[in-house]
Amino acid sequence: MLLAFLRLGLTSFGGPIAHLGFFRAEFVARRRWLDDRAYADLVALCQFLPGPASSQAGIAIGWLRAGWRGALAAWAGFTLPSAMLMIAFALGMAQHGMLAASGAVRGLKIVAVAIVAHAVWTMAHTLCPDGPRRALAALAALLLFALPTTLGQVGAIAICGLIGWRLLAVTASAPSGQLSFGVPRRVSTIALALFFALLLALPLAAAAAGSPLLRLLDGFYRAGALVFGGGHVVLPLLQSAVVPTGAVTAEQFLAGYGAAQAVPGPLFSFAAYLGAVMPGPLTGWTGGTVFLIALFLPGALLVIGALPLWDRLRRRDGVQSLLAGINAGVVGLLAAALVDPVFPAGVRSGIDLALALACLGLLLWARLSPLWVVILAAAAATLLPG
Repeated sequence: MLLAFLRLGLTSFGGPIAHLGFFRAEFVARRRWLDDRAYADLVALCQFLPGPASSQAGIAIGWLRAGWRGALAAWAGFTLPSAMLMIAFALGMAQHGMLAASGAVRGLKIVAVAIVAHAVWTMAHTLCPDGPRRALAALAALLLFALPTTLGQVGAIAICGLIGWRLLAVTASAPSGQLSFGVPRRVSTIALALFFALLLALPLAAAAAGSPLLRLLDGFYRAGALVFGGGHVVLPLLQSAVVPTGAVTAEQFLAGYGAAQAVPGPLFSFAAYLGAVMPGPLTGWTGGTVFLIALFLPGALLVIGALPLWDRLRRRDGVQSLLAGINAGVVGLLAAALVDPVFPAGVRSGIDLALALACLGLLLWARLSPLWVVILAAAAATLLPG
């Protein structure tokens, strides 16, 4: 299991949708560990839940084959290559001051603007196909401009979900079959209880102890618990946890986010970079590992907890309407982050703006892989004047 996912972790470029395609080719077509119907149901569950969809699918496939040990091996094999690369990049930034001021890092910050703009464009097309959902996205963005805090983010998602549940008419699709991955009901209950216990206990413990470390762990865990609609949505959630507190500068944040586009595996490996680049209380390899786990843990607990319940949940129209409202809200969340802080931190001149627009064009119309866009942006920023 570890070797199968390690190979994918070393070669899977292109984001979560591409990762799910790689998984199907490997585990459905080649190894025949599950059939197309079961895989389609698994993908539907992982897209319904908050968290990194491709990693959650991998964890479920690992559990199917070898229980909790298989789930852990699948996550480690798929995640560790990109996490190690991101920690190495963070250490290079910390140890070589000139690297942070180089043209290549400037290019990473510029391409991050294009990547987020591309995510807003494509997610709006997919998740806001009608007027009511576009209005919900606009409402979420306005709420974030008025209250640019973690409370504003959580409130915007909750309000949009509630409005979607009450007002949007979304019909649940007919299930294709029974989804059974062998997760015992007792294990499912423990996983869900632990998910909610940590979600409630971490902010209370951080407030009571006044601990910067607990506040950061709470921010990363909450970000992993609220990422609806794709990995790019983790950007504003993590930004609010580390930039306003001064743990990471806006420039360091965007440079790491741009670098995360150039490595294989899940985008959530960005957490390893943040943990490694922060000055303390944890930093380097230790910080990278701890904060990587903090971001992935809620998604893993949710998919393990939800597997036995999914057949009943997916048959309910109200659940689908709730999710439609939440997804519209996260489009607004990401759009607000693009306006502030992503654009001001990444674009500092007319040349930067032109390069960002060129990168966006390569992503939208040339449909070039983000990996190549990152490489081209880093090279162009090195050659162009600042």
